[in-house]
Amino acid sequence: MANSPSSWNDQVIAEFRANNGSVARFGRNLVLIHHTGAKSGVERVAPARAIRHDPDSWLVAASKGGAPDNPAWYHNLLAHPDAYIETPDDGTVAVHAEELHGAERDEAWERFKEASPGFRDYERKTTRVIPVLVLRRRHE
Repeated sequence: MANSPSSWNDQVIAEFRANNGSVARFGRNLVLIHHTGAKSGVERVAPARAIRHDPDSWLVAASKGGAPDNPAWYHNLLAHPDAYIETPDDGTVAVHAEELHGAERDEAWERFKEASPGFRDYERKTTRVIPVLVLRRRHE
């Protein structure tokens, strides 16, 4: 199963950590989301394309490559919104996840499509509205 999604994610995570947040295919545009399983309670890590919204927040889109369903990390963040991310520039950051809706979601989604044409393809491949979340820094 060398080409499974989890194997691909594991490779991206390893490259991110080995190169201080740089991944050849994505540059320094990823974060690693540490999320707690909604049912299992197990911590998992998922790479996601992020757009820095401001100094204390990041946008992430639950695109899953245009699949018909949302990624597991999306459901997990809704169930357990206090999480951590690893970032290329800020190290590990405690965050609180919040789903965006309406015009705020649409504006954020446009930013993803402007940043990478792949997101336009994902939108065409699926009938679902791709969720966008904002990850806001928590001050612990």
